[in-house]
Amino acid sequence: MAAYVDLDLVGDGLIKLPFVRALRHACPAAEITWIAGRGASAYAGVLAPLMPGLLDRVVERCGVGGGLRAAIGPPRLDLLIDTQSHVGTTLALRALLPRRFVSAAAGYWLSGVRPGRGYRKPRRLIRRLLDLVELATGAPAVVDGALRLPEATRARAAALLPAGPCYVAQAVGAGGRHKAWPAERHIELARALAGRGIVPVMILGPAEADLAAPLAAALPMARFPLRDLPPDPALTIALGAGCAAAVAADCGAGHMLAAAGVPMVSLFGPTDPDKLAPWATRLTILRAQDFGGGGMAAIPLAAVLAAVAQTIL
Repeated sequence: MAAYVDLDLVGDGLIKLPFVRALRHACPAAEITWIAGRGASAYAGVLAPLMPGLLDRVVERCGVGGGLRAAIGPPRLDLLIDTQSHVGTTLALRALLPRRFVSAAAGYWLSGVRPGRGYRKPRRLIRRLLDLVELATGAPAVVDGALRLPEATRARAAALLPAGPCYVAQAVGAGGRHKAWPAERHIELARALAGRGIVPVMILGPAEADLAAPLAAALPMARFPLRDLPPDPALTIALGAGCAAAVAADCGAGHMLAAAGVPMVSLFGPTDPDKLAPWATRLTILRAQDFGGGGMAAIPLAAVLAAVAQTIL
């Protein structure tokens, strides 16, 4: 079986990770090929360490014509799931004549199986992909396909966050600072958590390098496990697995922490959680609009602290 995407940047790959896990859960014995026809896939790059046990093969830059046919090769595909929406691409994929073909393009009219009457396309991007899994398999999508992090990565995370304390991860940044909760609020939250005997774990990416020193000076009780390390999504996920809860805005780190299975408090303002919220086992969403503003600063410390406290209980 195979799933087709146009391309996967790192953010795309993180959003689609629950889809990949649901595919593996639904088809535990299948050979699954991931096809990025028009570009590269993060699943063959920075996210490759997450793929053992989930994907058997990743094909990149093969187009939708002869290159795709050659990349797939015989035998005929038992199942092909088309995740993109360009009708021309969908027609080319359908011409491969898989035994089962599932696509939401053109309102599912080119798909071999369609949703029932009254179906409405979900706003949430990952929910749309999980609907494709359900159509393909005839069963509810279950997001617990094996996530086999490298043993060395798990060991490193355990050394960085030794067992014992109650940890809460705080992802400080976002893809744009306008999407991030203000750093000073993160400082206030970390101090409040420390006052309750909780150890704050500050998750910083390369874009937050300038915040590392002032945050460390303000929060001597906090852990900064990723400071001065190269980006490593697998390590971030492994660190999240050692935390009791996590706080993140609309950012890649939020999706990584959600993949760890940690309960999430997700903060949104200029972006839409109905489309972009992470797929978490337990999720609390706080929106700036619910507190009278559109910017992230409108989300008050008290609300975030209360959500974290309720999540940990």
